[in-house]
Amino acid sequence: MVAKVSAIVLAGGEVSGSLATVTSERYEALIPIGSQSMVSYVISALRSSERVGRIIVVGPAELAGVVSADSCEFVDSTSSMVENLVRALSVVGPAEKVLVVTGDVPLVTGAVIDRFLEQTEPIEADIYYPIITKESNEALFPHIRRTYVRLREGVFTGGNVVLLDPDCVLKCRQTIEQAVAMRKKPWQLARLLGFRFILKLLLNQLHLAEIEKRVELILGFKGKGIISTSPEIGIDVDKASDLQLVQSVLAGEYVTPQNVKSENAPGTIDA
Repeated sequence: MVAKVSAIVLAGGEVSGSLATVTSERYEALIPIGSQSMVSYVISALRSSERVGRIIVVGPAELAGVVSADSCEFVDSTSSMVENLVRALSVVGPAEKVLVVTGDVPLVTGAVIDRFLEQTEPIEADIYYPIITKESNEALFPHIRRTYVRLREGVFTGGNVVLLDPDCVLKCRQTIEQAVAMRKKPWQLARLLGFRFILKLLLNQLHLAEIEKRVELILGFKGKGIISTSPEIGIDVDKASDLQLVQSVLAGEYVTPQNVKSENAPGTIDA
């Protein structure tokens, strides 16, 4: 029998930027896509995963009804992503590892989640974070705009799922808050890691293993970057163009370029 992990869905993000021009919803998780709210697709993916058990959703009070309908546990959110995570961890209680997913990745599927968790199994670490190759992203979604970082192993963008030991959050909260604030600003993240990393990043000489070792030195916990070829795990909806893309994909209207087909391709879910 496959061991199951508890999952936390962070669904308290507010609509901002260009996304605010195409929806009247205040919270990203509540944006309708077809007959479903965005977060319902994420919950559905977790439900279909063979490796996920308990699901806790952290979000605004307006989300409680949606969560109840999906038979998930609900925790009221604050404006701080890290505080929301801490609140959810207190509900989960002692756990060996917890899967954390943002509520704005509606293309993620149970197969994608299972594959990520499978990749972590033979690796001993405290934090596992997926990084998606640029080639995989552009093969399936060539026009999507993402923030990329060039390493010696390739060019990558970050995912929106993480498997972690709860102690990592509770003991290193301040540093994690800094990293979360910088998550889409690779140069600021490099500065947090040190000047040597800025120089090596500039020269395209930085290895993934060097980042992992530095993170372990700073946090006191072992982190591991998991190279993924599943674009769905990294496409979060924070721009109007992102919403347009996921709407077309989930409606079955998106034409995959050059006959490339994702084996993890999402589909619509029943109301």
